[in-house]
Amino acid sequence: MFPQKNPIVAPVDSKTYPLGEKPEQSSNNHALALVALSHSTLEQRLYSAMLSAGDENGTQSFTARRLMNLTGIRSLSTIRRGLEGLLTKFSIERNKKTNGGAVRELGACYTAFAPEQIIARRHERGMSSQEGQEGHHAFERAIARVAENKHLSRREAQVALCCVEGLTNAEIGNRLDVSEQTVKFHLRHIFVKFGVKRRAELISRLLM
Repeated sequence: MFPQKNPIVAPVDSKTYPLGEKPEQSSNNHALALVALSHSTLEQRLYSAMLSAGDENGTQSFTARRLMNLTGIRSLSTIRRGLEGLLTKFSIERNKKTNGGAVRELGACYTAFAPEQIIARRHERGMSSQEGQEGHHAFERAIARVAENKHLSRREAQVALCCVEGLTNAEIGNRLDVSEQTVKFHLRHIFVKFGVKRRAELISRLLM
């Protein structure tokens, strides 16, 4: 038998992680749900830990080693990979300080933003994603119904909402960085879990 790697295990706060593998999905907050869906599982674990441990303004700084203690993730390289993903999605920011008039990076210190701030930061930078439809009431209903289905995995939730946006399988694959065949695989499971047989029925079930 080969030794198994330690799983990534961390307590998940349902207030900051409304969608995904956690059965207790208690929040339907729109911005929170969209941000959670935009993160990978690792990224959301880190973001959830930062949001839970920080103050209400999100001003507390976190080092990679502190996040290891907060999340229970033992690999520093795994933590850093997740932080890089959060940086590219504008969910967190590296702290800066002034040294004799010059601004320099503080390397391993990060601040997490609230979900509404993240969406605003992405819009300012022209980032096109699911967050762009936060004012659409039908889309809000779709998010709520995806969140209410406790049998969906995170990836299935992402694929379902991409369908609501009208994306093709190829476009969903490009957005989620998976193959078109993988998208079809997830769709088959989604159809079963929603009790539908085709994409149009799924979209209707989520929007109506």
